[in-house]
This record gives sequence, structure tokens and C-alpha cells, in this order.
Amino acid sequence: MTIRRVLIFTPILIILFLLQSYFWVPTYEEQSRGNPERLNEYITASIGDASTLNPVLSADSASSQIESMVFEGLIDRDENLNFRGRLATSWQIYEEAFFYVNEKIDIHGYGRLRAKEVIELLRKAKAGDLKISKETKSSLDNIRDISIIPASESLVTRYEKNTERDQQKKEVRVRVMAPARIKMLLHKVDQDLFNNLSTILGKHYFSSFNGESYLRFDQEVGQKKRAKYAQEILPSTEHNPIIVFTLRPDVKFHDGHILDAHDVKFTYEAIINPKNLSPRVADYEPVKRVEVIDPLTVRIIYKRLYSPALGTWAMGILPEHLLNDKALRDEAKRTGKDPNKFSLRQSSFNRHPIGCGPFVFREWKSDQYIILDRFDEYWEGPPNYKRYIYRVIPDLLTQEMEFYAGTVDSYGVQPHQVERLKRDPQYQSFSGPSFGYTYIGYNMRRKPFDDPRVRMALSMAIDVDKIIKYVLYGQGERITGPFAKQTDYYNHRIKPVPYDPEGALSLLEKVGWKRNKEGWLEKDGKRFQFTLITNSGNDLRKAILTIAQDGWKQIGIDVRTDLLEWAVFIQERVDKADFDALILGWSMGIEPDLYQIWHSSQANPYQLNFVGFKNKEADDLIIKIRQEYNHEKQVEYCHRLHEIIATEQPYTFLYVTRWTAVLDKRIVIKEIDSKGNTIYKKITPTKTGGYTFHFNKWIKLSAAPNFAMDG
Repeated sequence: MTIRRVLIFTPILIILFLLQSYFWVPTYEEQSRGNPERLNEYITASIGDASTLNPVLSADSASSQIESMVFEGLIDRDENLNFRGRLATSWQIYEEAFFYVNEKIDIHGYGRLRAKEVIELLRKAKAGDLKISKETKSSLDNIRDISIIPASESLVTRYEKNTERDQQKKEVRVRVMAPARIKMLLHKVDQDLFNNLSTILGKHYFSSFNGESYLRFDQEVGQKKRAKYAQEILPSTEHNPIIVFTLRPDVKFHDGHILDAHDVKFTYEAIINPKNLSPRVADYEPVKRVEVIDPLTVRIIYKRLYSPALGTWAMGILPEHLLNDKALRDEAKRTGKDPNKFSLRQSSFNRHPIGCGPFVFREWKSDQYIILDRFDEYWEGPPNYKRYIYRVIPDLLTQEMEFYAGTVDSYGVQPHQVERLKRDPQYQSFSGPSFGYTYIGYNMRRKPFDDPRVRMALSMAIDVDKIIKYVLYGQGERITGPFAKQTDYYNHRIKPVPYDPEGALSLLEKVGWKRNKEGWLEKDGKRFQFTLITNSGNDLRKAILTIAQDGWKQIGIDVRTDLLEWAVFIQERVDKADFDALILGWSMGIEPDLYQIWHSSQANPYQLNFVGFKNKEADDLIIKIRQEYNHEKQVEYCHRLHEIIATEQPYTFLYVTRWTAVLDKRIVIKEIDSKGNTIYKKITPTKTGGYTFHFNKWIKLSAAPNFAMDG
């Protein structure tokens, strides 16, 4: 009887406890009366903690959110998605282009020309003395200056393995007897320059240049390697786009040190340093070198055409004086570590960052909170909020309760709450289609996920429409590929994979999977069994986990599931590619550059192609997209890349959500006009739907103001 009473009354007591906890939480008004400083704090919450607070090392959204407050880039995008200066006040983009004089080919009507004669011919064409096309004239008019780099000799050393099995590399010395080279300084980048010049110099003038004939090797070298060396050392043509940034004067890091061009150069060097294992390498590999012209001028020269170049300099700039080689060696010695092995990844800076953004790092308690304080010497003027607090609250229900109580200032609305909270007069709401998508990714290094037919069958067995209807409450739509659906890079001709369990089973049977007596699929005596993982604290992904598991079980696949704490999920499983299949999502930008996520060179540990996707045509398209400045051609390449990825199914592309966020109506934009009057404005979303663009001007009032547009 006693046990029975306990079983009856225990749930009742728990419910009463939860109710009193909810109703006894102090309201926002009570908090602000007891602590007026609460009006000056902005508190946000997330399900996961940051992994590191160093922008050249992080790849997760939690870290990026904090870094955007602590660090600043040279540029970013304004409300209309145009680039605007931040640490840079201005920039200039132009190009230096080069080609070797090909003295071994006849130019129609002129014979074989030397360097001076080639320049004379081009000047003659530019002056209008030759009949040329509009396109060629445009390229010639774009040439600001043209000069000759004389023929020269040099010695180049390379290190190569004889075979893949060799542990050591051998030294290969190459004597280079370079012919004269033409250098052209262009007003702007011209990707069609050499195609247009070939209408004057001849169709095969550039392609027939034989760089190998100018190389002498100190040992026997195979034909393929000779051709490779020739392409590296003596490329027939070369595009070198250049960006020159002028920096904002007197910008201070949080420790008072003045930012200059050396910090920009150092940030680039920190990214490309292989010891640091930066996931950003792919964005900066096209850089040939970074030059400090003076303390406020930095010049970035690129190895080749690279259309996303400007946007990469939104990267937060690191303080060189705190992280240079000497500083890291000193830190290693202080902490008793080997200075020769110590790198940026081991530095305490990653948990105690110093940037030049609007907020100063104060404290980080893992899996609990990160606190930032206002930087009063911020170059654009200090933010209105004195403090920014990032709380880690893995449970979404707890986040919701804390938002209602006012202990959290914003809330990412769950799909089933959208209609109710959008109508609630206490809150202002913002919504829009996400720039990103949710997916199930398969580790293609492991069997049977290395077979595209298996991956397609797995996708066919999942009822994605059911997920959208019952898990997202209709707040989402199907997606079929890797580009943001709002852009024209997305290929709308690709149809979603249909929900077809019978078709999935038939496809698996064709590749050798048969049901056994228990109904499980087997091949070569081994059951089709794997583990699907995702992060804990995300109810949507947890629901997808269950639906996917059930769908696969129906066709005879034995799937285990596992929920992992965010840091463990990312650092131990995703970064190390230690998984069978996982549920994750990507937040995308508007640029079509997918090199980091999909290029085969990015499939190593701590890189973003963690599913191990490798496809030669896809690699070629990704490079073309990066080097293409013509929008229509970019779109064409993107559509084909989308088609390849949709066919290969390295992911089961699930959906893009329609996000909704709510804020208390008392949070407004506060500005001071030219007469010193305080003006309050409503928070309005930008072109992409984002609502935090003017965050530094936000403030929370004790009462919501009456705006005229409210009626």
C-alpha cells in the first residue's frame, strides 16, 4: 500500500514543483527593479557551448556568434548586402597579368616576335590600327601599363617522393632559363584577357608555350613531373588579382594596442600555418602573398582568379603582438610545454580572446555561460548594452520558460509555437526562410556508404514530407542540394528524392542486400547495421533521428541512435570523422563558394568535408565557380554541381526551415540625433531577414514606446 501511494503521489508532487518554479520565477520588471543594471544587459541562450573563441580556428555557430562581438573584420555586408568598410575604410581591386613570350610560334602576318615586338603589336591594336572585336578592345582599354620582365636564370629546389610508400622526400634541383615575360597592369580584373589577346597573337600562342624546354633537371624526372614543374614554375599565363586595403586609423585592440597592417598579415599567416589546422585555409590558399605597404595599407596578391576574394576579409583580425612566434614560445615556456610543438591551437588566447570588436571578453565558464563587457573605446562608438551574456541552455523548454520570465532576452521559436507567439502582443517577431538546410550525412569512407546506390536508397526510405508536416508544423520545405534556396545558384529543376520504401529495398537488393529470416538486410553474412548520431538538446533533430530510424527499420536496416553533448559531438565525432551517419545543418552565405564543404582536398580531420565526398567533376566545377566572375556562367556551373551532388547523395537533403525569433517589444534601437536628442526606432530586418544588424544600437527600456506605425 505504501509503495502504491508513493507511485500515485510522486508525479503529483513533481508537477506541483514545476508549476511553482514557473510561477515563482521573478518577472523582468521585478528583476529590473531589484537590479536596474539588468536593463543594460542582453542575455541570449543557445543549446551548445562555443568550442574556441578564435575566428581562424572555429567552425561552429556558437563560437562564431561570440567571435562576431569580440573581433572585427576589414569589411562586412550592409543591410542591402553590399560590402562596407569596417577596419578598412576603403579598398581598391585591380590585376597584374603576365605571359611568357612564345618565340617559337608564328603570329599570322608578323612571324615570330620578340618581347618588344609583341608589346608594339598590342599597342598598335589598342590604338585602333588593327581590326579587333569589341571584347578585345575592352580588354586592351583595361590595360593601364605594359612592360617587359627580361629573360633570367634561376635555381629552384623541389622535394618529391619517388613513390607513395617512401617516407623521405628527395631533393630535385631545377635550373630555370626563363624567357622574357610581359607584365600588364590592369584597371580591373579581366578573366577573359588572354582569350581576347589570343585573337591578336594567335589561337595557340599561349597554349603552345612549352615551359619544359626552359627547365634543366639535375636528375632523371618522369614526363608527368616535368610537366607539373613546368606548369608551377613557368605558367604560360598568370592572373594576379590584387586588393589594396586602407585601414582605419587609431583602432584599438581591447588591450589598448593599435591595430595596423601587420595584424592583417599575421591573421593570414596564422590561417595558412599548417600547425594551426585552421578550417579557413581553403579561403586563403589562393593568396600568393600579403604585403604591408605602410601601417595603414596592406596589399593582398592572389595566385589566380578568385571571385570570392573580397568577402573572405570579413574574417576577424587577430592581434599579432599577442600571438606571434615569440609570444607563443614564451607562453609555452610559462606553461611547461615544448615551444617547438606549441601552436596557436594550444594557446590560452582561445579561451581569453582579445580583439577590437564592440565587446570585451570577460569570463567563460564551460557549458554554462560566456560574459562580454562593452568596449568603451570601440572605433564606431560603444554599444548601448553594457554587457552581453551568452548562456548555454541545452533544453529548449528551459530556454522557453526563461524567455517568458525575462531571464533570457530572445528566443528561437519552435515550429509548433510560431502562430501563437507571432500573435502575442508582448513580443516583436521576425521570421524568414533560413539561409541553410538540415541533412543526414553519410561517412563515405565506410562501407556500405561508399556506394551511391546505398545512399540513394537510404534517402528514399525517409518520409521527409512527414518530418516537415509533423515535426516542423509546416514551417519548412524540401531541399535537394547544397546552395541557399533563395539564390539563383540553387537548381530548381532537381526534384526531391521521393519517399519510396519499396523502391529503396529494390535498389538495395540490386547491390546484394537481402532480407534474412528475421527480416534484417544482410550481405555476405553481415547485417546492415550502423549508428546515426546527432547533438542532444535539439528536439527537431531528435525527432528526425526517430523518424529516420523507423523508416530504415521498415526496410530491414538495423540502426542504433545516439545523442551527444554538443562539444563532444563536434570535437570528438565530426572533426575526427568518427561516425557512420549524422544529422546536422549548414548555415549558408549568399556566395556560391562551396570549396570547404565539398572539395575532395577538404576531407581531412578538422576540415568541413567530413563525409569524405570526392568527385573529380565536382572538384573541377568548384574551382571554376571560385574563378568565375561572370554571374551567368557561375549559375551554370552551380546548377551542374547541384545535379552531381543530388545524384551522388552524400547527404540526404531534408529541408530548409522558416525561422522565427521573438524579442520583448521593449527592446528597441536607440540613436542620438545631431541635436543630441534621443530617438527610439523599431528593430527592422535586413534584406536577408536578419534582425540583429543594428545590435550595437539596441537597448531595453522599462516600458515599450509607442511608435506611430503601431497606430
